[in-house]
Amino acid sequence: MSIAQEGDFAPDFSLPLDDGTSFTLSGHRGHRLVLYFYPEDDSGGCVNENQEFSALSAQFAQRGALLVGISPNDLESHRKFRAKYGLVVPLAADPDRLAIEAFGLWQLKKLYGREFMGLIRTSFIIDADGRIARTIRATRIIGHAQKMLEALDAMDAPKPATKGKKA
Repeated sequence: MSIAQEGDFAPDFSLPLDDGTSFTLSGHRGHRLVLYFYPEDDSGGCVNENQEFSALSAQFAQRGALLVGISPNDLESHRKFRAKYGLVVPLAADPDRLAIEAFGLWQLKKLYGREFMGLIRTSFIIDADGRIARTIRATRIIGHAQKMLEALDAMDAPKPATKGKKA
């Protein structure tokens, strides 16, 4: 399965959040969303990524974007993870990989010659109409949240006027 494409409607899903509420994608139509999928609570790279998104959360809110982190960990793991690192971004639990697989992020990976199935660390900007506006794979964890913020800014930047072709 391939990763969900820009321009497509984002696959709808409903997942529990670590604060006891639930998150349903279609329930947020009319608002921009930034969904970031990460492999595992309390692992080095995932700690850095979540701390960076938390540190920039007010800037995402200023741009009218709701942040949600999604991993295959369960709610109890998310609660401990949030408390341990003082995270502010809501974390959705997807142990059955409903959203992860719907977005095409559960794929064959290779590490040190070993093959295994795992989550492809990727973030999506979902526009107010529910379409995927941007897909950015996190190839470098440090700076990924900033890259997503810059992608939002680029979407909001005025488009340059085009001049008519000369005959």
